[in-house]
Amino acid sequence: MKDLVRIFKNGLLDENPTFRMVLGTCPTLAITTAASNGIGMGLAATFVLVFSNLVISLLRKMIPDEIRIPAFIVVIATFVTIVQLVIKAYLPALDESLGLFIPLIVVNCIIFARAESFAFKNPPLPSIADGLGMGLGFTWAITFISSVREIFGAGTWFGMQVMPESYVPMGILVRPAGGFIVFGLAIVLMNAVMPKKA
Repeated sequence: MKDLVRIFKNGLLDENPTFRMVLGTCPTLAITTAASNGIGMGLAATFVLVFSNLVISLLRKMIPDEIRIPAFIVVIATFVTIVQLVIKAYLPALDESLGLFIPLIVVNCIIFARAESFAFKNPPLPSIADGLGMGLGFTWAITFISSVREIFGAGTWFGMQVMPESYVPMGILVRPAGGFIVFGLAIVLMNAVMPKKA
């Protein structure tokens, strides 16, 4: 049990995929203009991470080493398709705002990295804990970036007005350059707060 908690915490903080390993930067920079986009993308990626890790871990002894990458793609693409269809059916506004980035989860380097470096080498329970930790670590990271960009760039948070009427939004923050600025500052902040790894 202690091991599972350590593995889970690893993805949330110590090896956060966004702030510590700087993986998955494409959706991190592209869709983080609104907090709802950040949480939607993060939870979609978490679902894919958890279930693809589980299936890959269960099949790890049956998948020949030579075809592991195509096998990973098939497994990941299956869960991405499920997520995409559910979002299209029940959350059409989120589907419209995330657009192409939901199908691109198939090639998200966070998911591939966890499949290759963890799920393919470990049993199911630790693989689920790893997927959940990495997924929620990605979710909180991009939701944080999205929140900063939305609050200071538009004066809203989850679409609700949070800044006073007199506030003049920093328009640059909801533009692509703003994504780089907030992402860079968030990495600096995370590195200042977290202890350095050897």
